[in-house]
Amino acid sequence: MALADLLLLGRESDLTSERGVSCDGALPAPSEPGLVERAKVARAALGNSVMVLGHHYQRDEVIEFADITGDSFKLAQAAAENPNAEHIIFCGVHFMAESADILTSAQQKVILPDLAAGCSMADMAAAHQVDAAWNHFVKIGISAQTIPITYMNSSAAIKSFTGLNGGAVCTSSNAQRAMTWAFERGEKIFFLPDQHLGRNTAVQFLGLRLKDCVIWNPWKPQGGLSDKELIDAKVILWRGHCSVHGRFTRQNVDDVRARIPGVQVLVHPECQNPVVMAADVVGSTETIIKTVNSSPPGSKWAIGTELNLVQRLSRTNPDKEIVFLDKTVCYCSTMNRIDLPHLVWTMENLIQGRVVNQISVEATVAHHARVALERMLALP
Repeated sequence: MALADLLLLGRESDLTSERGVSCDGALPAPSEPGLVERAKVARAALGNSVMVLGHHYQRDEVIEFADITGDSFKLAQAAAENPNAEHIIFCGVHFMAESADILTSAQQKVILPDLAAGCSMADMAAAHQVDAAWNHFVKIGISAQTIPITYMNSSAAIKSFTGLNGGAVCTSSNAQRAMTWAFERGEKIFFLPDQHLGRNTAVQFLGLRLKDCVIWNPWKPQGGLSDKELIDAKVILWRGHCSVHGRFTRQNVDDVRARIPGVQVLVHPECQNPVVMAADVVGSTETIIKTVNSSPPGSKWAIGTELNLVQRLSRTNPDKEIVFLDKTVCYCSTMNRIDLPHLVWTMENLIQGRVVNQISVEATVAHHARVALERMLALP
């Protein structure tokens, strides 16, 4: 994919898109070649005692050493289904490693190669803020009919809240199934922390109206909503978003259609609703990959998701024209903290008998979070 005409973030202004990620205009440079050989030696030495999970948004030098590559849903399943790996190295972000620790046995240890690999969306919902919202729901009498659905991109504490209050976790792959499940058990959904995924799923796939959804802003008294608005709402959305997917705009869609005749726009459901409404295909990272890989030669795609994945799809589909939806280059800066130096450091420490950066969720939190995660895994 040619990137020469892409704008460097910081050199142009775009006040209409959602910010929150710092980008220098290009993907990080590859690591030193010598590290690749060290990684191969270390991976071979560890054998089946270690399982390396790699999220699709990881850079290629990390994906090369992943035993399983997938989105958060697929990797959560993989962690739950492999009781034999003594150590699970999760090349993703913190909330993913927490979920793996919750779903695996007490004997297994989950490692995050860089503890700074967090998620800005997950950080937008703190446990005390969610508890305050729920207490207000109790006060006005809607909690009994409200089912919480929490996106995988959330802390273990928020997942624990969800399990404790009769809800389930979802991913972008199964949000429609999770919300359908919730409406079979209650009259309302409390969806957090990603407002865009909740809204898009409700409107695009469940047939609700935009006015059926309201946004709870944790920084405003009573979420910025009246009691009547909360009582009338079908879906109460937490005010959170993905700092990468939230950047794409309807103008991006219009521009790429004007620039590339016949292009199809393929976006992630974490994008803003006007972007989703204007797209040709909307789907999770797994759906995006399958859609592009199965499309005919010569097809043209403008993809609105994380840059590492878009570039990888371009390289593996040379018979198709694939471009990044936004002309401003922006990758997930926290996901990219996991690099080959951190992975090699993690594996070489394991060879020496040292477990570094272990992720361990407190027992009570893990119990209720596991309930919510297992409800997700049991969805039809």
